[in-house]
Amino acid sequence: MLNADLHCHSKVSDGTLTPSEVAQVAFEAGVDLWALTDHDEIGGQREARAAAEALGMGYVSGVEISITWANRTVHIVGLNIDPDNPTLIDGLAATRGGRAARAQLMSEQLAAAGIPDAYEGALRFVGNPDLISRTHFARFLVEIGKCASVSDVFAKYLSEGRPGYVPHRWATLEESVKWIRGAGGIAVVAHPGRYKFTQLEFGALFDQFRELGGEAIEVVTGSHTPDQYREYADVARQYGFLASRGSDFHGPTESRALLGKLPPLPDDLTPVWSRWQ
Repeated sequence: MLNADLHCHSKVSDGTLTPSEVAQVAFEAGVDLWALTDHDEIGGQREARAAAEALGMGYVSGVEISITWANRTVHIVGLNIDPDNPTLIDGLAATRGGRAARAQLMSEQLAAAGIPDAYEGALRFVGNPDLISRTHFARFLVEIGKCASVSDVFAKYLSEGRPGYVPHRWATLEESVKWIRGAGGIAVVAHPGRYKFTQLEFGALFDQFRELGGEAIEVVTGSHTPDQYREYADVARQYGFLASRGSDFHGPTESRALLGKLPPLPDDLTPVWSRWQ
């Protein structure tokens, strides 16, 4: 099967490498088809495509859109999008708009918990100030010795009910799917195994997603366990979703899975890339 990795991040959002550097890592890992899917931002797409093409690696434009559904954050990946689509560009800009104010509130909460100057500290890790995120704060907390790793940070800070957590109202599911489809792309539910929904809530999410024109789901991803590979393969079969595969790579020392090193999709599923190959 094609070694496709259709979910990863660069410094344009919250990764640690430039788009060209991520392309090199993907190429050296044997990736045949790659997509850069930065959070709510498509500013790295030209560099990513140019780097992939220079290496002789297939490339698909992508983005990961943050949405609020049932009062929780869910991510929808858009694949094979037109990064010059004005409606998509405007929608993503609006989605990014509240990040700076949210970051200031996060910093205030951390200061109250005895961690001053977190906003300034987080900024040192930000490649794009419009996209300051919890991950940048987490790197700062690791740097100052508050936690041993980024994952340790999220166990103690920045998560719901813990110091530094500030919810944000993102785009809606309807908006995200509309923007992706309007830009000629395919909408994909990213890493469903990460969401703490009940079975009834998951059913409602998948039903609404399909009704809006969503077509795919990530089955094999760095955020899933092997049991979840099987669980979401069954969801793909039940709903008739195309199946996607992606490491959710953020950097060599911060990712649960390395680029291009995940197991293949189950043979009976239709891969999302079949739509454009």
